[in-house]
Amino acid sequence: MTETTLAGPTLADIELARETVSRVAQVTPMESSRYLAAVLGAPVFLKCENLQRTGSYKIRGAYNRMSKLSDEEKARGVVAASAGNHAQGVAFAARELGIKATIFMPIGVALPKLQATRAYGAEVVLRGHTVTEPLLAAAEFAEETGAILIPPFDHEDVVAGQGTLGLEILDQVPDLETVVVPIGGGGLVAGVASALKQRAARDGRTIRVIGVQAANAAAYPPSLAAGKAVDVTILPTIADGIAVGRPGDLNFEIVRDAVDEVVTVSEDDTARALLVLLERAKLVVEPAGAVSVAAIIAGKVTASGPTVAILSGGNIDPLLMQRVISHGLAASDRYLTLRIMLPDRPGQLARISELLAEARANVIEVLHTRHGVGLQISEVEIDISVETRGHEHRQQVVDILRGAGYDPQFDQR
Repeated sequence: MTETTLAGPTLADIELARETVSRVAQVTPMESSRYLAAVLGAPVFLKCENLQRTGSYKIRGAYNRMSKLSDEEKARGVVAASAGNHAQGVAFAARELGIKATIFMPIGVALPKLQATRAYGAEVVLRGHTVTEPLLAAAEFAEETGAILIPPFDHEDVVAGQGTLGLEILDQVPDLETVVVPIGGGGLVAGVASALKQRAARDGRTIRVIGVQAANAAAYPPSLAAGKAVDVTILPTIADGIAVGRPGDLNFEIVRDAVDEVVTVSEDDTARALLVLLERAKLVVEPAGAVSVAAIIAGKVTASGPTVAILSGGNIDPLLMQRVISHGLAASDRYLTLRIMLPDRPGQLARISELLAEARANVIEVLHTRHGVGLQISEVEIDISVETRGHEHRQQVVDILRGAGYDPQFDQR
């Protein structure tokens, strides 16, 4: 394959974009992970774009696109729509280039992302409750005012900017064999795949590119099966940064031709990945940025040589982080909530406490009620949450309770 066989930017375009992007973007760290290497059976490195300026890779594509505007276009200002990372990238790039930026964001956007976008100097307009409404509002604003619309992924200059990340990865891991990339609309994976595949072809080597989507927002698998970009219904997902219902048209062409495989991960997979990154790598990563690691942990990636997982962003709301950590603990069998029916007589709660102490399970919370649905007059119900140390310990706790004559039920509420 030569560097002209792919749709989108050429290798020369991406190398030129690298010179442009280097004015504002940092060369982010590449950290090795012994834990993930043991899981995969091959060396694993983490490309830490969560430590990039503005907290994600988005600054690369936004700055490259906006740097190409003419003086007349810059004078008209720019407009974008985003729930977070793209908004911050555009706002930051606009400030650096002296361009007025208007960003449309949904009303429920996370407060840290809203505050950061405003802090970079953009005018923020809150509109609607999903990303769709801000997108429509931004397009209308561009039509009415002449402002230049900066798309989040479906533009050649944006793809070239994101592709600079691929060149950095090769500098840091020259013997790279596989790269695992989060996918939303496809700007990042299209850019990285373009850079890596064209460099590999030039150098006579092979590099695998694996894309990862959240299972609840996976537009690429059905699109690739159909041979064209198709719309999918987005279900709730903690990986909101990659919750895109339709691939970008240019991005789809590049992914179709340059990405070797696209896999999906569950919400539990992603929550576990965030927990691993916090505990093992000491890295704060947003759910969308952690799906690459989730795919490795879930066994969705196979590799025999040096593998890089891109951590695409670190802009996570602390309140969401709290919920995700709790979910990750539960998904890792380290947090257990049980419902137990007890005879309504003194000493029963104390007996349960004794049994849990015997099992060395730490009690976190207890809810005691006589008014649960299905309770007999002579019964009470307790919902009890405990810390456990993994699957075997979790099962031990349940077995001890059952051995004492109780019937603990896993609380799915």
